Amino acid sequence: MLVGTASACTDDDRLGVEFVEEAPATQVLPGGDPARTALTLSALLVESADGVVIATEDSLEALAAVSASSRLPLLLGTDQAVAEEIDRLGARTLVTAEGTDVSDLGDGLDLIEIDPADADAADSIPDVSVDQQPAAVSVFLDPAEEGPASVVARTLVEAAGGAVSQMPGADPRATGESVAAAKEVVGQDPSAGVIAIGEGFGGLEQFTQNLQTAVTVPELPGGGQVAFSHRRMVAAYGSPGIPSLGVLGEQELEASIERVQELAAQYEDYAEVPVDPAFEIITTVASDAAGADGNHSTELGVETIREWVEAAGEAGVYVVLDLQPGTTDFLTQAQLYEELLLQPHVGLALDAEWRLAAGQRHLEQIGSVSGAEVNETAQWLADLTAEHELPQKVFILHQFSLAMISDRQDIDASRPELAMVLHADGHGTREDKLSTWNTLQQGLPEGIGMAWKNFYDEDTPTFTPEETYDLEPRPWFVSYQ
Repeated sequence: MLVGTASACTDDDRLGVEFVEEAPATQVLPGGDPARTALTLSALLVESADGVVIATEDSLEALAAVSASSRLPLLLGTDQAVAEEIDRLGARTLVTAEGTDVSDLGDGLDLIEIDPADADAADSIPDVSVDQQPAAVSVFLDPAEEGPASVVARTLVEAAGGAVSQMPGADPRATGESVAAAKEVVGQDPSAGVIAIGEGFGGLEQFTQNLQTAVTVPELPGGGQVAFSHRRMVAAYGSPGIPSLGVLGEQELEASIERVQELAAQYEDYAEVPVDPAFEIITTVASDAAGADGNHSTELGVETIREWVEAAGEAGVYVVLDLQPGTTDFLTQAQLYEELLLQPHVGLALDAEWRLAAGQRHLEQIGSVSGAEVNETAQWLADLTAEHELPQKVFILHQFSLAMISDRQDIDASRPELAMVLHADGHGTREDKLSTWNTLQQGLPEGIGMAWKNFYDEDTPTFTPEETYDLEPRPWFVSYQ
């Protein structure tokens, strides 16, 4: 090999690099193999290169900076696969750290050895000529998986002139910022031009679908298209104009919005993610009277609820429609409010306490629902959400006794269109509430999160925001009654 030294450069000394012009197919690359990441990205992004930067694990950070500033492609390691990529690129010059053994990478190559600790090390490299537009590629990195593979990906994509975006949670749907990043680089075709680094992004099919959702589906209040993991919610519970049913009905609409916004703000100091305000509106109300339809449930009119739903959406308040169906099944009642559920900020709650069998009456026993009926309702709502390209919907199951949901172990919480949570609905002493909280988590199907209710009058005492968020696990959804 020929060893070069720092010297003045002439036009003949220039190193040319040609990057791909067309956007490569979207890829998800593992985060645990930086050498493989470098080889894959080089193959995807670089047509040819007169020079290559060769790093080892020890010199990666310093040589990544050299690669980024010079725009020479970066490879990691000195094995046969790296030698083959050098040959494919047509490289004749290798840039590496002093003392690196590159004897297995080929014959007749010029070698430029640099001191990684030297801030001016890149001055030893001849000028690099890149006469083309930036490559149409972006890389998404998960901050939770930052490591050598992320360094490699960032370096190669920036060298190609592409964009680098942080994607917390490895999900472009997660927040308003992640959605904006996806829209900026994806356009309307998520199948090309995006490289994701890390297992958290899932498989290629799932990642591409998430990208498509990010750029086409409306966002939730507070941003993003998934309900939880990057937000929590605090809700006022009740029914408009009926103070006895909860705090939501104790004041007019605008005052209710202000009240729940102030309530959610009380939780911000104790949360690791934003806390968004919400309404949980009792939309069908359990009734002693059988009513004209004989179901012991008073269904509020769609127009009565619409005013609250639309005003809440404009104010950035999420809405959950709560059903107390009497002898009617949950699905039948949910379908009455389909046009409201078609709004992107509206979810659904099933209150099993008020689900009666034929011949039963409210308050003579605690109501109950089967896991099969829950699944039927959930599937309908998930299908509705998917069909109309809506963001994920909150789907709440109220429970304070294990008997309230039979065959609970059979509930299917796998539909990604729904964020399913179990609402621990009991009131009383601190000990009673914690006992209920812990009992309800036993045998809870995978995919169902936990929610909590605070009662102003019936709890002794009412949990403070700090105490509520000290619960294990921390509840995703908290309501006040």
